[in-house]
Amino acid sequence: MEKAVIGIDIGGTNTAVGYVNFKGEIIADCFLPTQGYQNFNFYIDILSKEIKNIIDKFSDKYEFSGIGIGVPNGNFYTGKVEYAPNLGWEEEVNLAEIFKLKFNAPVFITNDANAAALGEQIFGGAKGMNDFIVITLGTGLGSGFVANGKLIYGNDGFAGELGHIIVKENGRTCGCGRKGCLETYVSATGIKRTVFELLADKNFESEIRNIPFNNLSSKDIYEFALKGDKIALEAFDITAKILAKSLADVIAITSPEAIFLFGGLSNSEEFLLTPLRKYVENYLLKVFQNKVKIVKSELIDKNAAILGAASLIWNEITI
Repeated sequence: MEKAVIGIDIGGTNTAVGYVNFKGEIIADCFLPTQGYQNFNFYIDILSKEIKNIIDKFSDKYEFSGIGIGVPNGNFYTGKVEYAPNLGWEEEVNLAEIFKLKFNAPVFITNDANAAALGEQIFGGAKGMNDFIVITLGTGLGSGFVANGKLIYGNDGFAGELGHIIVKENGRTCGCGRKGCLETYVSATGIKRTVFELLADKNFESEIRNIPFNNLSSKDIYEFALKGDKIALEAFDITAKILAKSLADVIAITSPEAIFLFGGLSNSEEFLLTPLRKYVENYLLKVFQNKVKIVKSELIDKNAAILGAASLIWNEITI
């Protein structure tokens, strides 16, 4: 009987669940809110029932083989979710142990960016690669580093936080409580902040001046850039330049074969990826120049969150 695993992506707003075979095919999926329950235990009970329904429905075709979970601040080593304020849970929740007891199966967790890196390695453009990086560009900036074929977790399970390296002393306030983190400049939120700083500093005519901050999205900025809006174009250029400097530093440390960009901003090929590649080459040590591919994730049009979480368990079990 063919094996299949459950992949769970837990976000601050929604939770996605999928039953995935080794080919990366999602046999069944479901979605539910992460918030709005009486308490954490009630959420877990609802989620567990949905998972059990999927497993039971396909029990005659697939052998259930484990659960992989991508979740903010998920620690692969301990199985715990540690200090994840956006989820509203206790400071530490042993999520892996909870699901092991409920399903009597292997359970592994990690953060969403690490899960995305494993998804790229197993189902995406990093097949056959031993050294690569995945950058997720969403509300914040996440990253997963693979070296010698293995995801880098570090000593405590939290290695690879590229979004929280300081790129500007006393810069923008970050959600982590520090100032000047990369994700405050390079993310959907970061490019919005750049746009409004430019609106204050420049006299360029721009339709964006008519849009309140909370109503502006990174997709809107892309649409304005397509129209040739000077503020939007300069915001993308600044974003590409800041990210390029950080990537040049990272390349000097890990020497990856490729860097994969995932998330809405990565779709801005001509405004972000094209200048990014140029700036990275300018900032690189000569020994690294023209060696590292910077490309979009091949999971961009698939349910990458579920596949990434499922990849976590496929990476740990024997087929």
